[in-house]
Amino acid sequence: MADRLLKFLFQRAPVRGEVVRLSRSWRQMTALHAYPAPVLRLLGETTAAATLLAATIKFAGNLILQIHGDGPVQLLVVECRPDLAFRATAKLRADARIEAGAGWHELVNADGRGRCAITLDPGKSPAGLQRYQGIVPLQGSSVAEALQAYLLQSEQIESRLWLAADGRAASGMLLQRVAHPSSGGGEEDEDAWRRTTTLSDTVSAAELLATAAEDVVHRLFWQEPLERYAPMTPRFACSCSRGRTGRMLVTLGRAEVDSILTEQGSVHVTCEFCNAQYSFDAVDVGQLFATGSVDPGRASPPH
Repeated sequence: MADRLLKFLFQRAPVRGEVVRLSRSWRQMTALHAYPAPVLRLLGETTAAATLLAATIKFAGNLILQIHGDGPVQLLVVECRPDLAFRATAKLRADARIEAGAGWHELVNADGRGRCAITLDPGKSPAGLQRYQGIVPLQGSSVAEALQAYLLQSEQIESRLWLAADGRAASGMLLQRVAHPSSGGGEEDEDAWRRTTTLSDTVSAAELLATAAEDVVHRLFWQEPLERYAPMTPRFACSCSRGRTGRMLVTLGRAEVDSILTEQGSVHVTCEFCNAQYSFDAVDVGQLFATGSVDPGRASPPH
């Protein structure tokens, strides 16, 4: 089944929805790592949620979703661009022990000190838009509940999320209650929010993972008049490069980079998202701090 994100509006009802299914892109990304199954599931749910939220942004900006944990999982982070190109990674603590049946509380919010942060970066959007970040404590017992609480507390948007992930796919559905009826004239359907969320509660994690996005929408809402939008195609794409890695080294300062050169002979950097490896020798470092850039032809290609 194709990677797909569908957006739709309920006619004459103050509800909008999205369904996403990541399959090929999800396997392509996770093949680069060896996450324990419980961590893989949490990262997949977070990735599906980030693509859903990115598709709601009303300007061509990037969304960065971070879940900072106080348990074995130190960080889950997903970056998603306007065209739904995404990358994601999980960072575990050095002494992390992941039990086979570990869940949200054990892995992420063991002591109740975890937090959720969403950053909206306007990038090259029209001038006047500022970078925005909202941070709230983690609430609830799952990725979905934590993000529902974030959206209500930080964005004042009543939302419901259904998320699922395994080694082969990451899927999700988002419903949001909007302020006004979407379209179509006539009287507003006052019961729409209760009815649509009740219908959505019948979908199982197994069904989300095994069913195409179009079929999920049809099965749940075949009796509802919907306004549909052109489907989008999420894809895995890492934005790392030798140039960006070099600029990161410059921010460390010459003394710090020179100390690494003295100790190791060269500076090696591995991208946490895609495992691309970049190496900088003394000549590269000298060029970096003299000009702010480095010859890309001297790079070993990413793995």
